[in-house]
Amino acid sequence: MIDDSRGNGFSNKRILDQEKLRSRHLYHFCKRLIDMVLGVCGLVALSPVLLIIAGAIKREEKGGTIIYRQQRVGKNGKLFSIYKFRSMCMDADKKLEELKQLNEVEGAMFKLHNDPRVTKVGKLLRRTSLDELPQLYNVLRGDMSLVGPRPPLPSEVEQYSDYDKQRLLVTPGCTGLWQVSARNEVGFHEMVELDLQYIQKSGLIYDLAIILKTIKIMIFPNGAY
Repeated sequence: MIDDSRGNGFSNKRILDQEKLRSRHLYHFCKRLIDMVLGVCGLVALSPVLLIIAGAIKREEKGGTIIYRQQRVGKNGKLFSIYKFRSMCMDADKKLEELKQLNEVEGAMFKLHNDPRVTKVGKLLRRTSLDELPQLYNVLRGDMSLVGPRPPLPSEVEQYSDYDKQRLLVTPGCTGLWQVSARNEVGFHEMVELDLQYIQKSGLIYDLAIILKTIKIMIFPNGAY
């Protein structure tokens, strides 16, 4: 029985069948094949865009790094390094403690609409989700899939109830149901519900629909910050 003792209000709402998830061998094989093909194609096709973004980041803060690497929690609690275009100032992690009291969402997640740590270039990258493009490398490595729950920080997982940890039963993704349907307009618990809904309904057609909607959102942003 899943313990949801932290009282997030979703106890017994979605209890995932772990054995069923593990037994979907054909789906997992096809999903991984699609990840590899689209990941390689994406990196090749978007290489000019990647170079332009890298140049813009370097010009804005000459002494700063272009790529930001951070520890995240993947499938079954495995730690890995996620890669993103740097969208914040270099000392952003140190400034986080000062800003935690301004957090605009409840639960194990930090969101701040006008985060002072975000650079000018970073605001554009986040609004269009272009800061996520280096995660195609994570996809090729197998740390992530194109579609799945977003990988959380270790500090966030420490606050998870057993119910919340169900979102760690699958490979995390660059995009997912939460990102294309609500993104920053919902809190942590709603995000968990959307992730569990995706895991329950996941399939190749469903994944493709989310990928296509993600491309649309990158062109017509849905409130990312």
